[in-house]
Amino acid sequence: MSTRQEWNHQPDVPIQVSPLWQWPPQPYAVFRWYWDSWFFLTINMTILGLAGMSYLWLSPALATAHALSFDWVATIFARNAVLLICVAGGLHLWFHTYAKQGTHLKYDPRPFPRMGRMYTFDGQLRDNITWSLASGVTVWSGLEVLVWWAMANGYAPTLIWADNPLWFVAVFFLIPIWESFYFYWIHRLLHTNAFYRFHALHHRNTDVGPWSGLSMHPVEHMLFFGTIILHFLLPTHPLHLIFHLMYYALFAVTTHTGFEALWFRNQKRANLGTFHHQIHHRYFECNYGSLDVPWDKLFGSFHDGTTEGKDRMRARLAARKRT
Repeated sequence: MSTRQEWNHQPDVPIQVSPLWQWPPQPYAVFRWYWDSWFFLTINMTILGLAGMSYLWLSPALATAHALSFDWVATIFARNAVLLICVAGGLHLWFHTYAKQGTHLKYDPRPFPRMGRMYTFDGQLRDNITWSLASGVTVWSGLEVLVWWAMANGYAPTLIWADNPLWFVAVFFLIPIWESFYFYWIHRLLHTNAFYRFHALHHRNTDVGPWSGLSMHPVEHMLFFGTIILHFLLPTHPLHLIFHLMYYALFAVTTHTGFEALWFRNQKRANLGTFHHQIHHRYFECNYGSLDVPWDKLFGSFHDGTTEGKDRMRARLAARKRT
């Protein structure tokens, strides 16, 4: 079966990583890559806007977070739950319940969601929603509360705008780079024999939808949102913390829509799912990281979406079985 026959939609291949890591240097391509990732109607900027509103209206003051109390802790849990329901639920309604763009730009030709005994309550959508809310929101919010409390009590270094405006802004751009590093190695760990029994829950989804992004075992959620360790290592502001965790949570939702982009009125409005990660859900043992930093290329696990890329993956897995 050719690669074209495997997919309902396949973007241009071979898949390209960030031009920042390509030689010879391509300054304009690097500028376009990062500009298109951030400005202006982009997922990154939307998450930053949501983080800003959450910080202003739905978060405690640091002085309040000095002591745990039901009011501010419950506010964080409720805020994150409602946000996930609105984003994942809204995207599911658009792409799958009402199928507003049909199968246009959908990667996998199979219908979503599916039924089967492998899923909680025998259904993929019920499975995904249950794990995303019951475990995902709980771990996400619990770890956010932990860092709020740690910042308020001096256990995590803090930063305000007046201290260093340049660093304050730079942290927002650093977080996706950190994500690329952290997620790659955590993901490789989850594919080891010791941890795959937990990660297998997420890989029930060989075809994905918005609720699949955070459908994970609690152990995987702890590792996934363990990215907050950054805030114990570097001085940051609570706004960075909110953005960081929202970036992890909501980016998981948008990149698992199963569609390359939101298409409305004959125009691409927002880039969403990546073919790079869709291939991972099809074949499992490749493309563990993201395209911002080429960890998969460096460590031989890159599948570039071509037939030759699949052949290289199969040869690598066959060699691994022989050792």
